[in-house]
Amino acid sequence: MRLLIANPNTTQAVTDKLMAAAREVAAPGTELIGRTAHRGVPYLSTRADAVIGGAVTLEMLAEMHTEVDAAIVAAFADPALGGARELFDIPVVGLAEAAMLTACMLGRSFAIVTFSGGLVPWYRECLDWNGLGNRCAGIFALEGTFKSLADVQEEKGEALVALANEVITRHEADVIILGGAPLSGLARTIGTRIPVPLIDSIQAAVKQAETLVTLKARKAVTGTFRRPAAKECTGIPDALRARFERRDG
Repeated sequence: MRLLIANPNTTQAVTDKLMAAAREVAAPGTELIGRTAHRGVPYLSTRADAVIGGAVTLEMLAEMHTEVDAAIVAAFADPALGGARELFDIPVVGLAEAAMLTACMLGRSFAIVTFSGGLVPWYRECLDWNGLGNRCAGIFALEGTFKSLADVQEEKGEALVALANEVITRHEADVIILGGAPLSGLARTIGTRIPVPLIDSIQAAVKQAETLVTLKARKAVTGTFRRPAAKECTGIPDALRARFERRDG
């Protein structure tokens, strides 16, 4: 099968980390195709960023959906995930959703640990969208800024280990999720220092996407995620416009 990993931000180094971590768990025969946003912001951290990243996500999916079996929205709070499921016939998985649902199968409560406090309000809204607030022990972030998105794992790795262990002790979290695409692959290097299951969101998303493809679940023809009726559009890329206008089947 072929899986699209669509990074909604413009930082190629993040895509590289996503792809490296994804390859570690992909099943034999699964081909991973990475794409980096061609416009937008270097990393998504606010609601406004998410709107821009969501639009770019839909554009990437419109260009690639006929060439892959499933797609992953590769930003942790899953921008445009609901819209993508409306528009496209293939399974679409989000990093946060996949990580949280996986965590629910490993413990009663999970906590999200991330590298920047600015991400917390957006992550909290993603948690609410998924209806998992009663399973979450909290969303916890490091204080202060970071120097480089590409090197945030190296810069903040020790602090993230300390924060995760504090959360486990003080908030009784059964599972820890590393929140944020730039942390892809970090679970491999720090996992033995965390005494509960540690979830790498891109790895969870790859396995969830593979499962959905294997199950061959059909696209909804009714309900809230059915494909919308045709609607004329102006000023958006032709591949996405064709999808909205239902000119592509």
